[in-house]
Amino acid sequence: MSERSFQQFQALPVAVMLFATVMAHAVTGQEPVSDLPTVPIANSPAFEIAVFDPQSAGWKQLGASDFERVNGDDQTLVFTGYEALGSGTPIGVTRTKKQYVNFEMVIDWMHLKPAGNSGVFAWVPAAALEGLPPNKLPNSGIEVQMLDHDYARQYRERSGKEPTWFTSNGDVFAVGKSSMKPFEPLSPNGSRSFPTQQTTHGSGQWNRYYIRGINGEIRLWVNGVEVSGGRDCSPSEGYLCLESEGSPIRFRNIWVRELP
Repeated sequence: MSERSFQQFQALPVAVMLFATVMAHAVTGQEPVSDLPTVPIANSPAFEIAVFDPQSAGWKQLGASDFERVNGDDQTLVFTGYEALGSGTPIGVTRTKKQYVNFEMVIDWMHLKPAGNSGVFAWVPAAALEGLPPNKLPNSGIEVQMLDHDYARQYRERSGKEPTWFTSNGDVFAVGKSSMKPFEPLSPNGSRSFPTQQTTHGSGQWNRYYIRGINGEIRLWVNGVEVSGGRDCSPSEGYLCLESEGSPIRFRNIWVRELP
């Protein structure tokens, strides 16, 4: 989350291929689990009405065997099939077994309590994860934040300050030793890409993120709308990590496709 983690609580042009569809029964052998509607990408520079199609070449659905615990315990992230329950404790991350350079990622997430905090870290180098103790987050990577709307109210009550340095609609920012030139609009200190629209659902409701990282540029779509991102990310290669930051969360429909 940062501002010291709320004092510890806390490219090449490509055709846009996007998301928000039900998982095909013919592909998974299971009933569809997504309850989000098909959403056209109406604000894409190269406008196309497109959906995420797991049958198209290269997509891989990720489950327990595709992740490795970094600094959690056996309850930090528990998979049942292709759905995972995150306890939120201890603070830390669970990483993919593979490292990625250019990629697309689709992930559904839902906070189970108000003010929940989590996210996806992209391009985390191995050095930032080696020996990482519990209750610490990596000191490198690009965070794609998953923050519940009630976090702002609780921040105001706890700190007595206005929550001007973050939003709960899909901030993207570099952490620690990493760097990024965030897309506008920017946070007051210029470090974060603030979302252009407010499309995130609150706790108890599913959200879908589509994240695309290409040649050091990262972009985020929230429930079908492109909202934030940045360019000139460094490093621009590394692990994808699911964040644990103090509150229970569910993940499902985690799909990744490597790009040239």
